[in-house]
Order: sequence, then structure tokens, then C-alpha cells
Amino acid sequence: MDAVKSVEKEKSPDKCSPRLASENSKQAAESKASRSHDSDKEESRTSANSTSEKSHSKQSSDSSPEKKRKVEQISEEEQKEHARKKERQEEERIKMQVLVSNFTEEQLNRYEMYRRAAFPKAAVKRLMQSITGSGVSQNVVIAMSGISKVFVGEVVEEALDVMESWGETGPIQPKHLREAVRRLKQRGLVPNTKTKKVLFNT
Repeated sequence: MDAVKSVEKEKSPDKCSPRLASENSKQAAESKASRSHDSDKEESRTSANSTSEKSHSKQSSDSSPEKKRKVEQISEEEQKEHARKKERQEEERIKMQVLVSNFTEEQLNRYEMYRRAAFPKAAVKRLMQSITGSGVSQNVVIAMSGISKVFVGEVVEEALDVMESWGETGPIQPKHLREAVRRLKQRGLVPNTKTKKVLFNT
């Protein structure tokens, strides 16, 4: 009996071996198919990435010449504008030289005094701060000083015209300045500084 059992045991693996072989072959085929599927996915991803990179490179290559053209156009316009500005400044400088060369000695002295005259920036800054109630930058103070100088020049020029129209000579007097300011206000060149009285507070 033992011999028979041993014989049966020896025969049983031979009977199971075809099944095991078929299962092993199926597993190998499935693993191979999955590997091929994964490789196909990887290839598709790499191809998609390569196509997107190529399209991006094409777009960048197409857009770069346009950007260069725009930059070149802007630079050319800036150069032309700068050249025109320099030409205008040169023309104004030549005109001023011709005008100053034709001045008399008295006119030249007056022009030099006008160029040297300036409002003290500390006083202008203090006045602006008292009116606005806040701090004022140095650039604003410089601009206001220049505007004030131009305004005083216009008032003095108008006062000289008033004195000439009245047939008077000599230095400018306060009445000439008051009349000049009145005329400038009539033309709308001087803002109205008088405050309106409010009868009823709302």
C-alpha cells in the first residue's frame, strides 16, 4: 500500500504540471501585454510633450520677430522725437542769442537781473504748507517758484504797458501794478481770490 501511495504521489505532479504551465504562460502573456500597454502610454506621452514643445517653440519663434519689430519701431520713434526736441531747443537757443545780442546795455542789465531774481524756496515752501496744511516736496516748491516768477513777469510787463498808455515815465508805481492786475483779471489770466460770503450755513 505504501508503494502504491508513493507511486500515486509521484504521478500527481505529472498530472498537475500542464495546468501549472498553462497558468504560468497566461500570467507571462498578461504581464507582457501590460508592459507593452505601459510602454505605449509612455510613448504617447513623450510624443505629446514633444509636439507641445515644438508648437511652443514655433509660437515663440513666430512672436519674437514681431516683438523685435515693435521694439525697433518704438526706438525709432523715440529717436525721431528726441531729434525733433533737440532741433527745437537749438532753434530757441539761436533765437535767444540773436535777441540778447541786439539788447542795449540797459536792457541787458535788466535781463541779467531778471535771470538772477528768484523767490526764496524756504518762504514758498512755508507759504504752501500753511495753505495746504500738509508737507510739500522740493520739486513742487521749485515748480511753484518758477510759476510765481513767470506771473510776476507778466504783471510787470502789463504794468509797463499801462504806464506807457497813460503817458507816464519812470519806475513802475503801485497804481500801475494794480491796474495791470485788474486788466489781467478782466482777461481771465488771474484767478479770483475773493471768497464769496455764505449767508446761510447748510
